[in-house]
Amino acid sequence: MNRGGFIGKIPSAIFVAAIFLTQANPFLSFAAPEEPILSSAGQSPAAEQGLTLTTAAEIALRQNPLVQATSSAGQMAAAQLSEANAGRWPLLQFSETFTNGNNPVFVFGSLLEQRRFGPQNFDINSLNNPDPLSNFRTALILKVPIFDQLETGTRIAQAQIGQEQADRQKELIRQQVRFDVLRTYYGVLVAQTRKEVAAEAVHTAETDVGRIRDRFETGLVVQSDLLAAEVQLAEFRQQEVQAAGDLVTAYAFLNTALGLPVQTPQKVTNLPVEKTFSVPEAEELIRLALLHRPDYARANFAVQSAEKKVRGAWGQYLPRVDLFSTYGMSSRDLVSGTPDYAVGAGLTYNLFDLGRNAKLEQARAAQSLATAEQEHLANQIRLEVVRTYQQFVSARERLALTFRAVAQAEEALRIVRDRYQGGLLIITEVLRAQTALVRARLNLLAARYDYSISYAQILLASGRLTDVQPFVS
Repeated sequence: MNRGGFIGKIPSAIFVAAIFLTQANPFLSFAAPEEPILSSAGQSPAAEQGLTLTTAAEIALRQNPLVQATSSAGQMAAAQLSEANAGRWPLLQFSETFTNGNNPVFVFGSLLEQRRFGPQNFDINSLNNPDPLSNFRTALILKVPIFDQLETGTRIAQAQIGQEQADRQKELIRQQVRFDVLRTYYGVLVAQTRKEVAAEAVHTAETDVGRIRDRFETGLVVQSDLLAAEVQLAEFRQQEVQAAGDLVTAYAFLNTALGLPVQTPQKVTNLPVEKTFSVPEAEELIRLALLHRPDYARANFAVQSAEKKVRGAWGQYLPRVDLFSTYGMSSRDLVSGTPDYAVGAGLTYNLFDLGRNAKLEQARAAQSLATAEQEHLANQIRLEVVRTYQQFVSARERLALTFRAVAQAEEALRIVRDRYQGGLLIITEVLRAQTALVRARLNLLAARYDYSISYAQILLASGRLTDVQPFVS
């Protein structure tokens, strides 16, 4: 359902029929400009049991797959941060190896490790052509990074930034979901009203056909009048079917926004309350958007992450320092042997590594790209804020104009009725005035819809659609 065009082209008879609905349907009630646009007072218990806007938003924030996906992304970011932090901790390994061979060096060294080297092993023939030997080596290895060329610090910083980005993405999706709930919830209300108008039009047309048929049978009208009325009735029935289908589709859109199956039974009856919304100027909205927009915050974090990557690339020009320790045992079998240990430190420095320059250039290019993307997003945000602001101003002005149009149409209908009662006009003029009044009222309904949705778009564009309560009470 397109925003601002949901009323469409309804024939004049439907406008006439809608007169009978304006008092029964609160969504077609008309308050003075200084009063709330829609009122939920005086609703029946059945309406109070329906799906309210607040409940719909709560369901969507729990059930919508996009919200669930961002929650999973947040968990992934937290796990990546834990993985990065683990790089600062020592690494303890256990190993068990078995080797069998007659390599002279292997046999000589294994005999020493097993504490079984004796004078007989100095025999030249034994040294050159030893018998095969089996060696079981059990060891615990401890590695402690002292300085790893800034790799761990860079990963931790980027993981922390990634966690912040995941939080901002989650908030962005939640705001978009709220907007979808608002749009589709109002769409259901409009579709319900259209269906009621179409049904009443069919009822009115059926009454007209019956009356014309009676007059045709008595010879007061010609057959063409009856055929024209029947054609009009068929057209209204088609529109009623279309309106019923549109309502089903509107509920399907709402269920999709809620994250529920499209055919989930719903009953939207508790109408939200529309108010007069206060909106600052476009310049202030732009400032608020750059301050509160989650996607702009994500872009800023992307720039920071690129800066950390550049710093990490510089670390490749520094040495690496590690401590290590081993505690092990070598023996002929798994149950004997004498333990040994070793403790040491190592320093590694790459004297020549062409990859370092490439990594640094790549990091610098990524930083420049992130900065450019942030500036592009800022320009897009400014454009979006200006566009939504102008849409809101237009909707607000059209709402004021439609209020005046309704007042003028009511006064015109009063004058026409007075002249008709005085015998100065025919009934067609009265019907035309009634049609104009209902058209003005339905235009007011369209303006109200545009006014509310455009305000929601402003909140979304400025990153402040954090609740649906402004549309409820």
